[in-house]
Parts: sequence; C-alpha cells; structure tokens
Amino acid sequence: MKYKYQEIKEYFEDFIKENEEHIKEDNNFYEDLHHECFNTHYYIIGNYKATKWLGEQVFNVIEYIKEYEREHFGKVTTDFSDPEKIVNMYVYIIGEEIVYNYKEELEKETA
Repeated sequence: MKYKYQEIKEYFEDFIKENEEHIKEDNNFYEDLHHECFNTHYYIIGNYKATKWLGEQVFNVIEYIKEYEREHFGKVTTDFSDPEKIVNMYVYIIGEEIVYNYKEELEKETA
C-alpha cells in the first residue's frame, strides 16, 4: 500500500536533516532510526486530524494494518476505534520500508 507514502517519506527526510549530527556520531541512533523517527513521537495527534488524514482510505489502511500485525505478531492489537492509533500504526509500518530503503541506499553509496 502506498497511501501517503511520499508524505511519510518527506517526514522521514526532515527527521534525518534535523538529526544529522546524532546519526553521524551515535551508531545506536543510526541503528534505531525507525524507532527514533516513527515510534518515539506520534505522527499525528488528535482524532479529528487523524480522521481527516485517513479520509476515504480508512478501511484500506485498517486492512493493511491487520495483515501486517497478523504476519508479524500473530494477532491484531491496534485499537481500530481510535483514528489516532490507526494513523500512527500505519505510519510506523510504512516507516519500516522507508528506513530500510534509506539505509540500503547509504550502503550502496559507501560501498
């Protein structure tokens, strides 16, 4: 699913720019980029904003999260009655791919 992928990628790129020094100096920070960017802060705060952000894709996003959680955790744990939690879990999942691609590209450049 690529819903709002570019927006989330830009969020990550901004995070990288803001934390450039940490990334260079602290290998643990680099290793935990996904956690630092997509798990220590909410991407969207507030149910109204989250509902607007999800728009007509809400059910597709929910299904995407369900598939991910079943595959990775064996069960679904996200509270789908909370739009804020839906958005932030979706962004967390998409963030995995974005961080993976970023690190892969860095490795190509330094090889």
